[in-house]
Amino acid sequence: MSGSSSVAAMKKVVQQLQLEAGLNCVKVSQAAADLKQFCLQNAQHDPLLTGASSSTNPFRLQKVCSFL
Repeated sequence: MSGSSSVAAMKKVVQQLQLEAGLNCVKVSQAAADLKQFCLQNAQHDPLLTGASSSTNPFRLQKVCSFL
C-alpha cells in the first residue's frame, strides 16, 4: 500500500509543478507598480478613503426602538 500511496503523492506533486510551470512570472516591482496604479485609479470609489454616506452605510448604528 505504501508504494501506491507514494505513486499517488508523486503524481500530485508532478501535477502541481506542471500547474506552476504554466504560470506567467511577473517581477515584484512591476506587480507593485500595477497595484499602485490600480489603487490610485479606483481611490474615488473606495469608501475607506472617501467615507460612506450615512444613508448607504450598512454598519451605521441602528436606532433603538422602545415601547413605552
